Amino acid sequence: MYETILETLQNLPISTAIAEAAWYFPWLEAVHVIAAALVVGVIAWLDLRLIWAASRERAVSVLSAEVLPFVWGAFAVAFITGGLLFLSAATRYGTNFPFLLKMGLLVLAGANMAAFHALTAKRAHEWDEGRPPAWEARLAGGLSLIFWVGVVYCGRWIGFS
Repeated sequence: MYETILETLQNLPISTAIAEAAWYFPWLEAVHVIAAALVVGVIAWLDLRLIWAASRERAVSVLSAEVLPFVWGAFAVAFITGGLLFLSAATRYGTNFPFLLKMGLLVLAGANMAAFHALTAKRAHEWDEGRPPAWEARLAGGLSLIFWVGVVYCGRWIGFS
């Protein structure tokens, strides 16, 4: 059944157009990589603040409010372009270990972010100004860095598998 779904997705007119046109795939890939770089770079900046390794003078709440709109915008672009890239070869990507690992790491990064915002971020005022973040915030920041580096690594690995 999974293979049937993948074949159906791959045979959509938009999927065929992306796969067969000379310029669609490379343009989508370029935009996807740029958007992903923005996501990872900006999240890394925030994560480094959470682990107390950078931007110590910046309040986490202020930094977060300033950068998260960019993260969400870039993530939306990366999600859309990544989805379109997936459609162009769904049967290949849907069974590709690096791709599946990348998707798993994205889920973990999202769960980590949700847990941080639900459990820890509401206490940011306690360590917002010049004090080391709580251990939970440091853990969330460290895990986030690990997950996002893994996403980037797997993204590159996909191209070579």
